[in-house]
Amino acid sequence: MKFTQTTLDKIERVLDESEYIVRYERGNFQSGYCILEQRKVVVLNKFLQLEGRISTLIDIIPQLRIQPDALAPETRKIYDEVLEAYHAADEQE
Repeated sequence: MKFTQTTLDKIERVLDESEYIVRYERGNFQSGYCILEQRKVVVLNKFLQLEGRISTLIDIIPQLRIQPDALAPETRKIYDEVLEAYHAADEQE
């Protein structure tokens, strides 16, 4: 997966279609993010660079309650790519 603004936009679309709100804010995030599951809000450290934002979202998405069948076909493809990238990174550790 390439670390470009387009990639970030596509990943954010997965969250948007799943009715999650992505916010970039200041805060004391030890992991770089915070998930407010009940409100469907994902808060990322606004000081993360592009690569950090993408990597963090790839780590977050598998933890969320996303209904893949409810996603548009193109967005579903992106979702599957994110899961694949997550599992590939997990295997490397």
